[in-house]
Amino acid sequence: MCLKQSNFELVHGPGTSLPDMISLPSKKRLAHIVYESDDRASKAFDLVLLVMILLSVVIVILDSVQQIHENFGPLLYWLEWFFTLIFSVEYILRIWLSNNKSGYVFSFYGIVDLLAILPTYLSLFLLQTQYLTVIRALRFLRILRILKLPEYLKEASRLTDALKHSKAKIQIFVGSVLTIVLVMGSVMYIIEGPESGFTSIPRSMYWAIVTLTTVGYGDIAPATDFGQFMASLIMLIGYAIIAVPTGIVTSELVSARNADEIKNFPDLKTCNACNLKNHSLDAIFCRRCGTRLSPKTK
Repeated sequence: MCLKQSNFELVHGPGTSLPDMISLPSKKRLAHIVYESDDRASKAFDLVLLVMILLSVVIVILDSVQQIHENFGPLLYWLEWFFTLIFSVEYILRIWLSNNKSGYVFSFYGIVDLLAILPTYLSLFLLQTQYLTVIRALRFLRILRILKLPEYLKEASRLTDALKHSKAKIQIFVGSVLTIVLVMGSVMYIIEGPESGFTSIPRSMYWAIVTLTTVGYGDIAPATDFGQFMASLIMLIGYAIIAVPTGIVTSELVSARNADEIKNFPDLKTCNACNLKNHSLDAIFCRRCGTRLSPKTK
């Protein structure tokens, strides 16, 4: 609620509370509808905006299909302009309603909002605008604001911290994988040679990466018996490698969760037999020696 109020005050000014909305001027009420989502009007605005974003992204996707573009090109063109004008009005409205206009314009969502409308206007001056389709697809990022996904940044921060704490282990893992790729690529280059498509060590390393990740495009394949044996060995190693980074990150996530649990619940149980600490409050037996934990033991 404090975060909600601070966000509200950032838009409407300090000292403004939600119950005061009835007495606010129309601009303040409009700002509440655009920036918040705690009443019927705000939720309706977010819902309409969500539908328009999804429809505009669908139009971008359909327009990239040549057959659909040839048959429905004019219709898609005018629909694109319709959504662009709607998003333009919304963009200008957000700037007008914001107390910190430059802060919004240069924020992540402000830049995304601008990129959502800019390609269509650029098409008036540029002949080849196919590459702008990728920029139009960035409209999908605007859903992040509507769904209030930033509220889940705590979990994302925990995952980021786990990756940071696993940095050394991940570096060793990546180094080991690169070593395997280099060695296997060099060996396959010697065994197979240009006749089987292994024309160089870099190309053989490409094959090793494709095989190690169990993708297997099939554009290069060993022809000799020993080469096929080595390929089978790399595939088996690939399955084992997939589990390694998952285990590393999962271990750090569990450690972070336990650290938060210890911080939030300092009275966690301790085993009287082996003195192992930090058992969960609902734990019945020690996770090390199996001794029954006493509810009063801390």
